[in-house]
Amino acid sequence: MTTRRDFLKEVGGGLVVVLVASRVPALATLGAEPSLHAGEADDTDRISAWLHIDERGAVTVYTGKVEFGQGIRTSLTQHVAEELRAPVESIRLVMGDTELTPFDMGTFGSRSTPQMGLQLRRVGASARELLIGLAAERWKVERSRLVAENGRIVDTQTKRALGFGELTAGRRLTETITADVAPKPATAWTIAGSSLPKVGARDIVTGKHQYTSDMRLPGMLYGRVLRAPQMGATLANVDTSAASAVKSAVVVHDGTFVGVAAPSSAEAKRALEAIRPTWTPPSEPQPSSTSVHEHLKRSSSRASGRQAGGEGGGGAQPFVHGNVDAALASADHKLARTYTVAYIAHVPLEPRAALAQWTRGAEGDRLTVWTGTQRPFAVRDELVRALGLVPERVRVIVPDTGSGYGGKHTGEVAVEAARLARGAGKPVKLVWSREEEFRWAYFRPAGVIDVGAAVSEDGAITAWTFDNYNSGPAAIRPSYAIANQRVAFHPSDSPLRQGSYRGLAATANNFAREMHVDELARLVSMDPLAFRVKNIEDARLRAVLEAAAEKFGWGKKPERGNGVGIACGFEKGGYIAACAEVAADRASGAVKIVRVVAAFDCGAVVNPAGLRSQISGGIVQGIGGALFEAVDFENGVVRNARLAQYRVPRFLDVPEIAVILINRKDQPSMGAGETPIIAIAPAVGAAIYDATGIRVRSLPMARNGLGASTT
Repeated sequence: MTTRRDFLKEVGGGLVVVLVASRVPALATLGAEPSLHAGEADDTDRISAWLHIDERGAVTVYTGKVEFGQGIRTSLTQHVAEELRAPVESIRLVMGDTELTPFDMGTFGSRSTPQMGLQLRRVGASARELLIGLAAERWKVERSRLVAENGRIVDTQTKRALGFGELTAGRRLTETITADVAPKPATAWTIAGSSLPKVGARDIVTGKHQYTSDMRLPGMLYGRVLRAPQMGATLANVDTSAASAVKSAVVVHDGTFVGVAAPSSAEAKRALEAIRPTWTPPSEPQPSSTSVHEHLKRSSSRASGRQAGGEGGGGAQPFVHGNVDAALASADHKLARTYTVAYIAHVPLEPRAALAQWTRGAEGDRLTVWTGTQRPFAVRDELVRALGLVPERVRVIVPDTGSGYGGKHTGEVAVEAARLARGAGKPVKLVWSREEEFRWAYFRPAGVIDVGAAVSEDGAITAWTFDNYNSGPAAIRPSYAIANQRVAFHPSDSPLRQGSYRGLAATANNFAREMHVDELARLVSMDPLAFRVKNIEDARLRAVLEAAAEKFGWGKKPERGNGVGIACGFEKGGYIAACAEVAADRASGAVKIVRVVAAFDCGAVVNPAGLRSQISGGIVQGIGGALFEAVDFENGVVRNARLAQYRVPRFLDVPEIAVILINRKDQPSMGAGETPIIAIAPAVGAAIYDATGIRVRSLPMARNGLGASTT
């Protein structure tokens, strides 16, 4: 735990403003997502946000959040600049450093904007008011005539001004604030709400920025780790004598961990290849990618008692509303279908990487690890447990990272680098190969989803059943107004390592839900847009649908015979709707997405340019899972573990994309990293049907041509 005293010792003189986490209310709209660490009710020494203004007027903000391409370094800077009334260029964010920044559970769940953004706005507002008070005291005037403006406090009557640094010079001031500090409403924003260029963009495009994989330390070695030939295999014995004979190479054998470190990557590779291991295979054969869906459904009864659910409908406790059985029995029309989704890989631009350094001091060994992770404090805890240390002797630093998509929550590469560095007695950098990423990172869960529904002649959905096996409970409940519902998530025994992915299970659940809704609309001969609008009571969800449809030109059939589809969804406080035009050939099975229009509402928009990039990026990433991304595996071995074998979206796959932002300044700003991905697959699936008459109910829909599940 880092205390205010530690923080003051670190930053020195000037003005320090801290926000006590235990005084900050949780955001109920985030549902079952874990909240930021708040400590006990009386634990006022735990701090969740810090700000320091030095004697030169430079502003440093400390947050445990990390930047991995989603743009929060920029948007969080805007939050501070807006409330403090300081130039953006005077503000520097220190992010994701377990020694310098306050505790944070991690950068995930679309929580940076609604939680950390709000906290930093309160910190900035408190600092502004304290500076105004200092100026009023110095000038002996009423506070009401003073304003903060461009890094200065200005007397509106005399026009005299003092810079922030002039007010803090020679002083050591501390202000602790609580949740009653009122930030500006979005209607009054002048810095937030505008399109600020990405902070640090020049360093990224010129190569000046150092990702973990770029970093160097004097005397550093390069590491490689011995991997099993298949998941579930265990090391029986190992002969490292030949590897030890490789010049300058160090072999590290620590229990079941075996790795090497050498002065160059090539030497490390040679040493690793010289190791002679003997492996014990798993005792039972594992399911393959061709049989996994049957396995997941079959094994759900065994797993349901061991795993907890998430939001309503998670785990063994289904969400039930109304009388589903009676509604189904009296229905005008009924429809039951099964949908499946494949395991897919994260494929981050920067594979996992870590640089570990041990130093020895009077108080014992100290470990510093630079790594790209979404959860630096959790990785520190992994290092503590794995290496028998105490948290005070471990520091994790996260340079701005080359993407994560939910795939960098864990710290295996940090632990491996630390083991190698301890064994070698020198700093060691370990960068996973692309093949290691595919084989040994975790995947987005595969799943089976059974959906049943009843609909009346006039198009009202009267009953809804939804059973998700394994892929997860995120966004599992429908946003449609359905009087009778039964929704459940059933955990299963996954044959592959699985975990978080952008949007979690919302993509799978929204695909099944929206594809089923599209079929229901066709069943009663209604336009898919009109059918959705009839069954939606949420005005914000209806608004994104109508905005996307209007921009797209819904109702006008494309001249070249292409198909069109529409879909919508709600998750993490954000509303998304997408329309897609698709060129699809029934005979060849070829699919090309021609254009996409998306409308998005996440409350008050902080950075329109950044938000448009987030939405466009989510759509492009979603195209991969919609059309061709799938992990091919058999008996614990991933068989398409290279980019030449695993298809991710390419430039030729990217359609024309138009993004509509619905800027709701009357609503709190919510996150946008996840929700935009969830509507593209069902919109494309509906368009495929419109073009070909083929109804595909499996993701990906066109990896080997159309027709995996058809009517």
